[in-house]
Amino acid sequence: MPQTLSLTFDDGPEERCSARIVETLRQCATTGTFFMVGERVRSAPALARSILEAGNDVQLHCHRHIRHTELSELEIDRDTHEALTALEQIGVRPSHWRTPWGIRTAASERVARRHRLRLVNWTIDTHDWRGDAASAMLSHVRSQLVGASIVLMHDGLGPGARRGDCENTVALLEPLIMTARDEGFEVGPLVHRAERTPAPASPRAGLRAAAAIGQDA
Repeated sequence: MPQTLSLTFDDGPEERCSARIVETLRQCATTGTFFMVGERVRSAPALARSILEAGNDVQLHCHRHIRHTELSELEIDRDTHEALTALEQIGVRPSHWRTPWGIRTAASERVARRHRLRLVNWTIDTHDWRGDAASAMLSHVRSQLVGASIVLMHDGLGPGARRGDCENTVALLEPLIMTARDEGFEVGPLVHRAERTPAPASPRAGLRAAAAIGQDA
């Protein structure tokens, strides 16, 4: 089987970052997976749609960026429902869910089952939220590339971010993509177009179905 590198982005959409990342991906003839925040989708629906229309995969991050260890199961469920509703309004029914900071609880898993979502984290963290130089991030990622790799980046400035913009993340993308391709990796989104779940007719219809939860990729 070919080696794969999945490009994933959390905490958007955000005007300062998302469009530049999408354009860089386009120039590199690839796409990525954007785990979106429901509140931000509602604030910038046109930006969220433009990411989708550029051929990228859109999945669920949260509605409010709060650790699940700080929420009850009912609060997690409500937050998830709100985020799914926001995403369904731009034509997306997510199949995958990356929780805030990748933190999950037993309640997270039960909520995922109820909403027919597969929980997924990452295998390589760029730590771009710290504002690390692109060259340092590239060296770090390259040293860990193996098999089916999932790289975590951010197209939004989330809680705790030490950077003021996404310059270094944008600068990382092209050399990362070219390096991975040179080493025989197929580069693209976590969920490819053929695998994506279409939006149901209504939010209620999408939330009634239940299926088994998946494991981390």
